[in-house]
Amino acid sequence: MIHCKVKPLIILAFASSALLSRADTTQTLPTLYIDAQQTANTRPVTTYESAISNLEFEPRVDLQSRNMSEAQGDVTIRGGIFESTGFRVGSATLIDPQTGHYFAELPIAPEMLERAEVLTGNDNALYGFNSTVGTINYGWSQIADGGSLTVGGGDHDLNFQRIHHGMTSTLGESGEWSWGIEAEVSRSESDGTLEFGDSDFDRTTGRVQILGPNSQTDFFAGYQSKFFGWPELYAASFGSNETENLKTRLFIVNHHQNYGDDSYWEATAYSRRNTDHYIYNRFAPNKAFVHETDVHSLGLSGKHAFDQSLSVNYQAQFTADQIESTTLEHSFTSRSYYKLSILPEYQLKLSANESLTLRAGGTLDDTSRDDDELSALFDITWLRSYEDNKSDSVYLAYAESSQVAGYTAIGGLGGLFLSNPDLNRETSQNLEFGTQLTRQNWSFEAAIFYRWDDDLVDWTYSNGSPNARAANNVDIETFGFELIGTKRWGDVEGIASYTYLHKDEDYGDASIDASFYALNYAKHRVTLGAIWSPNDIIEIRIDNEWRENEANALRNGSDSALFTHFGLSIYPPAIAGLELFFAIDNAWDDGFEDVPGTPGRGDQYSAGATFRW
Repeated sequence: MIHCKVKPLIILAFASSALLSRADTTQTLPTLYIDAQQTANTRPVTTYESAISNLEFEPRVDLQSRNMSEAQGDVTIRGGIFESTGFRVGSATLIDPQTGHYFAELPIAPEMLERAEVLTGNDNALYGFNSTVGTINYGWSQIADGGSLTVGGGDHDLNFQRIHHGMTSTLGESGEWSWGIEAEVSRSESDGTLEFGDSDFDRTTGRVQILGPNSQTDFFAGYQSKFFGWPELYAASFGSNETENLKTRLFIVNHHQNYGDDSYWEATAYSRRNTDHYIYNRFAPNKAFVHETDVHSLGLSGKHAFDQSLSVNYQAQFTADQIESTTLEHSFTSRSYYKLSILPEYQLKLSANESLTLRAGGTLDDTSRDDDELSALFDITWLRSYEDNKSDSVYLAYAESSQVAGYTAIGGLGGLFLSNPDLNRETSQNLEFGTQLTRQNWSFEAAIFYRWDDDLVDWTYSNGSPNARAANNVDIETFGFELIGTKRWGDVEGIASYTYLHKDEDYGDASIDASFYALNYAKHRVTLGAIWSPNDIIEIRIDNEWRENEANALRNGSDSALFTHFGLSIYPPAIAGLELFFAIDNAWDDGFEDVPGTPGRGDQYSAGATFRW
């Protein structure tokens, strides 16, 4: 059945049956149709793999990057902004109390996570935390024996190296329990595709896992250090050469337990410290912005089935944070957040292969500094199932959600980034209607939605104060529809998508001349990805995105763009486990400004080798 997940764009995907016949030691990347991957490429061109690599081609995501997405990428969904998107690992959403720019700082090796799932509508309202529009959801994967070593480089003095290994063994004499250990080290450095766009990254991660017949427990620790520069990184349009120096430490304990016929619970506890040293002018670094945030959180989610027709879905999360900062009011440096979601579910069997599912419930959001908010959830889904995993479904859903602003927006001291202590709690209402058709060799999804965002916190620009960005509430109504389709033709798999968005905004202030985020969206967006494996030796992957953005007074150059990411892999038959690869990012050297006023990235070429064992 459909749980009203965001399905924003069409997908037409291609992959090879020859790819599936390869041994696991040579099949490096999952496929579009068979494994439900939403982009052809998962390996980035400019650095090592991260949890958000190549999300800019994900049909459900609009990734607005500075330098490169792995450096600083704002992840937006359905025309929202970066702070209205959450990142959930296990049963807890990871936040940064300073600014949503750092939500995606996840020092976790991609092998340790299952493929990202995009939650919108009711699923975002149910499982999300302090995110009104969407959530990127990750589950913990099972550790597999084996590993890999990658070395590579490219133009702009790029070089990168990576090593990963996992091992498992039985625990006890019964054979029902096992343990695993996994570790990874990655690094990269580059001069960047623009002058003063240099970067120096490294990441070290590890985890221990215990598997039982009905449970999985993970103990994780990760550290990542990132230095990168970029012209007009955040200030935009003033000729600045800015740098960021980020250090992120993350510790997570996660336990997933299945019980009964269709019941489970999952608990997640994490501690995250993010240190940010931002310099406005790298040639005069005396003016710096330094922040250190600490977040501790506990999340619990699950589903309890009373019988085959009645069950209840639930999610709860408690988070406490604090910040030390050179740019924030000392009276507003800590906060506690609470959320409880309950969504009962009733399934009515209409026939042997046909059912109607009704869900209705609500959420409660509260913090130690803000008023609480009650929100309603409702959806109804009709599902018809056939043999060979074929199905048709139609759903109607209504969801409410809310969140509070980060410290930079609400508690700053002024200057370059003007905060607003009077910002209200943000609320959102989403009404949508959609369908999904799944067949053996193709699938199609469509959704139409209308969203009311009240008191959304946006960063705006006024000609009367050209040296500052100001945080302001805005009421926005967003209409959109999205189409997603996949298809397999023999050795080729393809994925394509189309999204349309239209917004009506009211800032209540005629002095606002431009928006950095809320009005930075694609009116029309098309993605097209393909994987072709003509034989067991060669594999070709390509992702394309075309967009036409809403006009923005801060953007230099065109409001439309075409991006292409191309990857070629060769598997020499004489050396089992070896992959030679070549890749191009931004093949047409399109200088489109993802963030208005901030220069777009240039083209990047890279090549290297991966050996798997």
